Amino acid sequence: MLVTKTYLRERAVAYARKWALSRNPLFIDYTGQGGNCTNFVSQAMYAGGCTMNFTPIFGWYYLSENERTASWTGVEFLYDFLIKNTGPGPFAHQVPLQEAEVGDVIQLYREGKGWYHSLLLVGYTEDGTPLVAAQSDDALDRRLDTYTYDKDRFLHIDGVRQKVPDTEDCFESLMEGVAIIPND
Repeated sequence: MLVTKTYLRERAVAYARKWALSRNPLFIDYTGQGGNCTNFVSQAMYAGGCTMNFTPIFGWYYLSENERTASWTGVEFLYDFLIKNTGPGPFAHQVPLQEAEVGDVIQLYREGKGWYHSLLLVGYTEDGTPLVAAQSDDALDRRLDTYTYDKDRFLHIDGVRQKVPDTEDCFESLMEGVAIIPND
């Protein structure tokens, strides 16, 4: 059974602030190999929800360089996962800038290049300009309007789904006097 828990935006932002200008040694750095931006954003989202989706091919997880999904490191794949995810892990919908919150994902598009960059929204200036954290072109509190792009999209993280043990197993065992099955 899946339950939805709150996406802890402050944790995602705290992670982004700690690691935007350096690298967490638990993850491979893809800078120079296509970019590290979506890998970094995925790490921050994971910090905000602590739940991966281990569905082969279409899930969202990272265990090692060779045990990960394309959605963990690819801009378009992350978008597809977040928008379509009905299983464990974070899920999102696209919103206008006015509805984006800190901890949400921003993606940038350039003609001839496509959707090429993922950033984490970490704050706003006094005039309402988004501030981002990113890797590949390491940035912390960089104004979104300093990037060169043709279009943007804002992905609001609605929550995180997590598997919980099926309580039916507990009920049947308890009713039959067979076992106490703790919910851990």
